[in-house]
Amino acid sequence: MRAIVYRSAGGPEVLRFVEDRPVPEPGPGEVRVRIAVSGVNPTDWKSRSGTDPDGEQVPNQDGAGTVDAVGDGAPFRVGDRVWVWDAAYRRPDGTAQELVVLPARQVVPLPEGASFDLGAALGIPALTAHLALTADGPSRALAPGALDGRTVLVAGGAGAVGHAAIELAVWAGARVLTTVSSPEKAALASAAGAHHVIDYRREDVAARIRGLVPEGVDLVVEVNPHANAALDAEVLRPDGIVVVYATDRAEPMPLDVRPSMTKNLVWRFLLTYTAPRAAKDAAVAGVAAAVDAGALRIGEDVGLPVVRFPLERTADAHRAVEAGTTGKVLIDVGA
Repeated sequence: MRAIVYRSAGGPEVLRFVEDRPVPEPGPGEVRVRIAVSGVNPTDWKSRSGTDPDGEQVPNQDGAGTVDAVGDGAPFRVGDRVWVWDAAYRRPDGTAQELVVLPARQVVPLPEGASFDLGAALGIPALTAHLALTADGPSRALAPGALDGRTVLVAGGAGAVGHAAIELAVWAGARVLTTVSSPEKAALASAAGAHHVIDYRREDVAARIRGLVPEGVDLVVEVNPHANAALDAEVLRPDGIVVVYATDRAEPMPLDVRPSMTKNLVWRFLLTYTAPRAAKDAAVAGVAAAVDAGALRIGEDVGLPVVRFPLERTADAHRAVEAGTTGKVLIDVGA
């Protein structure tokens, strides 16, 4: 089968297109999925560039397609439309290949009305967003009304995680503020459904938020803690929470302790791969329910433009994500 593989860490040039990778067979409780579309996330190029694989590795965590074969006990049928998550985490087989075998837990039904593009864009971004939005209490699946009365600040609302966080929070009843770096990104965040969009290069963000929410926001979904730590502490209400899910800096994050201590703020750090099983299962359920309800969407008109590549150009897809391309980078895998 057609696939992209690499055998050592490095730049996009280590990715190699092959046409003769062996077809995997599902065992008990496993499902083989014929991947139509593979999604690319920052974690994919970071893993490829930073860690030597143990043998041959197929990249990319997320994807969508149809069930091709079913192992004993797996609750699927051949032909079912599905999306998958964490395909390449501690496994050699990611979604940049025509067929992938996964435990049934990592395979989720995709409604007829939802495109494979949307399915391939869910995994890392939507699950991370869900985990962040529910990080202030026991594991639970979001639903309409779950965040009623709460105000959420999403840093970087034009990114893939930011987009999912906006849509999930609005669907669950929250008032959503978001920050962006340009008018173009502001338009995307507004299209996603954010109630208030703040261009941090043109506005005094703290003053704008204080004007909108004098009592302070309840929760911050944070992509850039090094730059935003002081702002987050200033605009959160007492007992508020910051959930940090990313950073592109290697140096330690400075944190002025007194403002957070005075407000009894909570700082949470989140990695979707290592989230507790109950929280991850709740996130999968909540994201699936949002997809069923039409609350998670893809396309420039709803705030998440698509940039696509054929399988043979997976290296270019990785370059695009590493360069910070706005929108969702997808790979067409199906021949």
